[in-house]
Amino acid sequence: MYQPKLPKDLRCPLEHALDYVSGRWKSRILCLLFSAGALRYGEIKKNLEGITDTMLTATLKEMINDELIRREQFAEIPPRVEYELDVKGRELVPFLRQICRWAGNYYRPGEMSEQEFAHCKNCVVRAAGIKS
Repeated sequence: MYQPKLPKDLRCPLEHALDYVSGRWKSRILCLLFSAGALRYGEIKKNLEGITDTMLTATLKEMINDELIRREQFAEIPPRVEYELDVKGRELVPFLRQICRWAGNYYRPGEMSEQEFAHCKNCVVRAAGIKS
């Protein structure tokens, strides 16, 4: 797993909060789990077009360590694992919706293609009422 050469230099609570959702996939995973509930690994991968297994695994582990999502393994044959939002992740979603509403005020049609917006169909961007 990637180990940064220098420790993070987070100097204010906002930087700390943004670190939880920074990166290409974290906000998408949060939105997906918020709208769909508990999902298995394959279902998450199917909904996140373009993500590699390596990136999805690393992102899920990081989000579990950050206590944004929880991984539940069921004692069944074959094994079944589900991921769902943890308390901290559920508390974060309203703030993401506010950011989406703010961004919607400045969104200009044509900045994103319909294909790019298709990723938002289950996301809080759609829940915020932003039209493509």
